[in-house]
Amino acid sequence: MVIDPQLETALWWASGLSLLGFVGTLIAVPWVVSRLPRDYFNREQREVWRRSTAEPWYALLIGALKNVLGALLVLLGLIMLVTPGQGLLTLLVGLLLMNFPGKYQLERWLVCRRGVLKALDWLRKRNGQPPFEPPAF
Repeated sequence: MVIDPQLETALWWASGLSLLGFVGTLIAVPWVVSRLPRDYFNREQREVWRRSTAEPWYALLIGALKNVLGALLVLLGLIMLVTPGQGLLTLLVGLLLMNFPGKYQLERWLVCRRGVLKALDWLRKRNGQPPFEPPAF
């Protein structure tokens, strides 16, 4: 059987990027989850870090990079829902990084799904952090 060289190259690139994404999420997801405050899902109002900086261009750059990284993690999370990996957790972390209307309600809804808060608390425990306070409605 003869394989087209372009297809073979594309398959190697896809495999490499998939492996890189998998390893990246194994490192990034626990790191992000362990650094969130314990009451992250129960706060009345979110702190807006962008207003606290004296340099608005820096805040704009960081906000843009955070949204791009979040979108990439959402995409990888969706892919990992049907392939090996921590799809739901990666999706959740990507959503946590991004800024969009209704984000807080979506985060709380996702965390209330069966097993999600348990998995997040397990990651926090592995990193020596106390569990999240469950969302109060």
